[in-house]
Amino acid sequence: MNTNAVTMIIPAEFPQLQALAWNRDAARPIPAEEAFALYERNWRFVDQTRLTAREKQLIQSLAAEFGHGVLLVAG
Repeated sequence: MNTNAVTMIIPAEFPQLQALAWNRDAARPIPAEEAFALYERNWRFVDQTRLTAREKQLIQSLAAEFGHGVLLVAG
């Protein structure tokens, strides 16, 4: 029995993530690790002044789980 459930995130629920996922159906859930990778790879396109408190919390949680507490971004 596999107990390693993959956490899924719906980009449409997070405005900046939805913008980063412009080329896919934002209503379709993606794995949390993929969401983290999208934020890291495309951070330069994230409007940090428009991040909601909920989205900031999501980013912090993703960084803690997949980035050892660090979001690797340039800038």
